[in-house]
Amino acid sequence: MRIEESIIHYTRQGIRELYGAELPEGAVQVQETLRDLNGDITLVVFPLVRYSKKKPEDTAVELGQFLQRHLEAIAGFEVIKGFLNLSLKPGFWIEHFNGIRGLKPYGHKTPDDHHGRVVVEYSSPNTNKPLHLGHIRNNLLGFAVSSILEANGMHVTKVNLVNDRGIHICKSMLAWLRWGEDMTPDQAGVKGDKLVGEYYVRFDKEYKKEIASRLEQGFGEEEAASGAPLILEAQEMLRKWEQGDPEVMHLWETMNGWVYEGFDETYKKLGVGFDRIYYESQTYRLGKEIVMQALSDGVLFRKADGSVWADLTGDGLDQKLLLRSDGTSVYMTQDLGTAHQRFEEYGFDKHIYVVGNEQDYHFKVLALILGKMGYEWSNRLFHLSYGMVELPQGKMKSREGTVVDADDLIEGMIEAAAKVSDQLGKLDQFPAEERETIYYRIAMGALKYFILKVDPQKTMLFNPEESIDFNGNTGPFIQYSYVRVRSVQRKAAETGENSVKWDGSPFQPHESEINLLKRIYKYPVILRDAGQTLSPALVANYFYELVREFNQFYQQCPILKETDPVRKSFRLELSGFVADHIQSGMRLLGIEMPDRM
Repeated sequence: MRIEESIIHYTRQGIRELYGAELPEGAVQVQETLRDLNGDITLVVFPLVRYSKKKPEDTAVELGQFLQRHLEAIAGFEVIKGFLNLSLKPGFWIEHFNGIRGLKPYGHKTPDDHHGRVVVEYSSPNTNKPLHLGHIRNNLLGFAVSSILEANGMHVTKVNLVNDRGIHICKSMLAWLRWGEDMTPDQAGVKGDKLVGEYYVRFDKEYKKEIASRLEQGFGEEEAASGAPLILEAQEMLRKWEQGDPEVMHLWETMNGWVYEGFDETYKKLGVGFDRIYYESQTYRLGKEIVMQALSDGVLFRKADGSVWADLTGDGLDQKLLLRSDGTSVYMTQDLGTAHQRFEEYGFDKHIYVVGNEQDYHFKVLALILGKMGYEWSNRLFHLSYGMVELPQGKMKSREGTVVDADDLIEGMIEAAAKVSDQLGKLDQFPAEERETIYYRIAMGALKYFILKVDPQKTMLFNPEESIDFNGNTGPFIQYSYVRVRSVQRKAAETGENSVKWDGSPFQPHESEINLLKRIYKYPVILRDAGQTLSPALVANYFYELVREFNQFYQQCPILKETDPVRKSFRLELSGFVADHIQSGMRLLGIEMPDRM
């Protein structure tokens, strides 16, 4: 039982014995004491005065005295108006550490059915372009959220829905037919996803030329765009695809194959993966079946042109298209199909879609339509809506070819990591192969931490130079601190100083030791909150604060030079625990620690 739970228990008992009242569940509020005040845990007294019939200050004093009599861990208290700030004895923190020091990984739970089943969909790329910086944030968030939920004891299934059909795919295909001259990725010397992406950009350029020409001919803007020969041909290709035209299908399979090989390379570099990959080309058919059944049931309606719609005006929204007049489907159609399929397969307690905030409306409508169709699990869908990633030079646009390619960014980060490391002379004595491994881990640690330390809902500015810094709130700073701890452990092993293990004997700890133990104590709650809010930023920033606290401890408390055997063995034990804790915790973010730097 955590000390907070004990404080709540005895506060309820104190109200009963002191004032003859019975507190309802949830009536006792405890929180971490503010940094500039004395104390560790604060009891909020204001809601309790209705039971004591006394002033907040008097109530706080009486409850403080009661808690101190019944809880050995409480050293003293301070009352500030209606707040009771409780201080815990140094021995409490030592005792707590003694109880957790053998736990690996600390704070993590083993997945079981009691904690629930969760499906997390992330990545969801289009097969008409390579992955870019926006996809990087998506993949890192999806992977980290999945890992955090697993660490909270949930059964997690990581899925990827590949958008491998639709008008945007046909644009790349048509452009390759027009201007590709049968070029393959091997012939071009580029990854397949990059080659296909080049033709997506080419389509847009040629399409704009046709629109400009039609505007000169006197067409209005909408008519000029909708009637341009290229877009009409792409639409015809989409119809042929849905009809299974052999030539179109062969081209589609060939070009998608190129893209998948390219995606797999990028996923490997990012260190992310999936338990199951779905393809829109397969799921949209189920979506169409669901739509037609709902139409038959009177849930949906058909317009005069043959298109099928959901009427959401009664819910304060608009009408939503589900099938076009020519029978082709839209994104919503396949999302209806995949949601249905996944519930049948996994019986999820929660389905999380990791998708940018520009799709907020889409997922609101998705859940609403499924609810109208009678699926009781529609309220289990959750959209993890994250902000866009911007660069110092502004936003990115895929069709104009102004995106930051994921592979190029990763390579640039590795080069930057090598440059900074070489300037600092940190790796001069290491073999070349080991240096390359360390450069990669530093680069990916910098990239992942910089993105994940920001709350998902916020739009963020990615600055590669700032992310690679070995000082401040960065991945490399945490990695370097981790390596420092491991270095102490290696030296202790070489000299045999680690042979004497701390036996749990009590002693008077140094202030910096207590502060470090207090930080460690917070982790299970931080991890729980990160799982509930789906925010890896809580975990990332916790480890930054932990490392800062450890560095204070390292500066103020000698480890190998300590002469007292109990203190020395405790500090070695604590240092090793912190290193293991950093390693397992940062792994939730997909960040690997170098063995040395």
